[in-house]
Amino acid sequence: MRILGISAYYHDSAAALLVDGEVVAAAQEERFSRKKHDARFPASAARYCLDSQGLALADIDAVVYYEKPLLTFERLLETYLGAAPRGGRSFVAAMQVWLKEKLFLKTELKKQVAALGAPDAKQPELLFSEHHLSHAGAAFYPSPFEKAAVLCMDGVGEWATTSAWLGDSAGLSPLWEINFPHSLGLLYSAFTYYCGFKVNSGEYKLMGLAPYGEPRYVDQIKQHLIDIKPDGTFRLDLSYFKFHRGFRMTGRKFHKLFGRPPRKGETELSQFHMDLAASIQVVTEEVVLKLARTLRQETGATALCLSGGVALNCVANGKLLREGIFDQIWIQPASGDAGSALGAALVAWHQHFKNSRQPVSGDAMKGTYLGPDFSNSEICEYLTSIKAPFQALEDPRLFDRLAGLLDQGKVVGWFNGRMEFGPRALGARSIIGDPRNQQMQSVMNLKIKYRESFRPFAPSVLEQEVANQFELNAQSPYMLLVAPVKKELCQSMTAEQEQLFGIDKLKVPRSSLPAITHVDYSARVQTVSERTNPRYFNLIKAFQRRTGCPTIVNTSFNVRGEPIVCTPQDAYRCFMRTEMDVLVLQNQLLFKEEQPQDDADESWKQEFELD
Repeated sequence: MRILGISAYYHDSAAALLVDGEVVAAAQEERFSRKKHDARFPASAARYCLDSQGLALADIDAVVYYEKPLLTFERLLETYLGAAPRGGRSFVAAMQVWLKEKLFLKTELKKQVAALGAPDAKQPELLFSEHHLSHAGAAFYPSPFEKAAVLCMDGVGEWATTSAWLGDSAGLSPLWEINFPHSLGLLYSAFTYYCGFKVNSGEYKLMGLAPYGEPRYVDQIKQHLIDIKPDGTFRLDLSYFKFHRGFRMTGRKFHKLFGRPPRKGETELSQFHMDLAASIQVVTEEVVLKLARTLRQETGATALCLSGGVALNCVANGKLLREGIFDQIWIQPASGDAGSALGAALVAWHQHFKNSRQPVSGDAMKGTYLGPDFSNSEICEYLTSIKAPFQALEDPRLFDRLAGLLDQGKVVGWFNGRMEFGPRALGARSIIGDPRNQQMQSVMNLKIKYRESFRPFAPSVLEQEVANQFELNAQSPYMLLVAPVKKELCQSMTAEQEQLFGIDKLKVPRSSLPAITHVDYSARVQTVSERTNPRYFNLIKAFQRRTGCPTIVNTSFNVRGEPIVCTPQDAYRCFMRTEMDVLVLQNQLLFKEEQPQDDADESWKQEFELD
């Protein structure tokens, strides 16, 4: 049986394909359209899923949409009626979109699905999951656990903002939920907005900013904005917010509480914003830990699965692991709405079509390497067509050469195998460097990624070496756990350095791996397995043989404001627009200084119109 899962029309649309319950392909639409957080129907992602398995639409048994639009419409109506007459302008704007497009989503979905096939093709059955059920399905069904508690936390689905489930051999059973407008995700997004970052994309920036601050406003937040119960459930004081009845996240009462208006994007970040980031991070962690303790007590389960946008808060995840509330934790790597395309398909397979789970060795996500790949012959043909000089090297020689280049401080674009599914680059579409290099973080941030200087970079470490580099006793294949750097690698600060505040802290090396050590001596860790990504594993192994260091810097292969690269064409374009030194496309090695950049040959510029 073949099931195609779809998420679309809100943000991060995606498609995922199951064949007899096995996850065989998944991708976000933004990677194909090159429009970040593309919300349109994922036609290109769906076509990729079909083409990757040699299937036509007529071969698909069911298409599953990740939520129930009419329940969302009901929530909007009830919310606006409850807030009336306030929120009138946003109500009119929302209704225009709903009456024009979303209210008739079933018809629109049938039309878009039909366009994937031949005009007379047999149409698959169209099914609808529910938003948090899709998150729960994405969390539990691919996990390595026979039984687990499941916690889903995001902004909002149809009604639920937080939901708890028990997953076992019988499937997923709902336990309880917290409904809109009381939302931990929207509370965090309100601070994201207030600190001048974009909602639904800037939350990870707020998390990265938090270690530069002190949690001075925790009591203020808990006294005025959120009432946290001993079991972790909570209620917001809605008089401080506008997300439920307007175009903005926060209201004048919120701004008065903190003594200033929201920061405008691109203006200077002050210590105030850093302290706010630290404070809301502490509050978020408190809620997550209390909810986890409640779930452990209620279910008796020893394992926990997480999904939803809040599950991408890897600082909270790391603290949850270290607290030892559950023996094991598994986090869906595509925890946002994109991953719900996969969750919806899995819910249909297990709960609609009544198929039992099959035991797997490890999880069923295949390292998230579920996207397109390109052969060496395809890449060589492309590079030859644009007259780009390159060298073709076999793996062992290529890895040794790259280890030397990294040791010299070169920044390398690494394009390898199938593209990752989800927001993280995990060694398929990555930019890599030497973590021992003191200048690497600023070089990557300012000259290659074109992004804020405070943003930390993540380490990729050989899985068998993780305990030697970090205070982490678990695998972290999806870069969703923050852990302290091993004390033996850390460097103490002088009394003068201890007095530094804010971004000034960034200038002080904290460990022998300064490029990946955040100002609080932590790192967002990815453990690399030879089983799921042998080429990336062997590259890091070659770097270890040369330098003794089993870790490299890993950041996503893109520049600020663009999605992660998908094709060799995307990778070459990004390479030429930045100060990367070296590009690797499978087994093809390219050096920046050798590439055509003068008026004599601008064929690559003609193919890729710069933004």
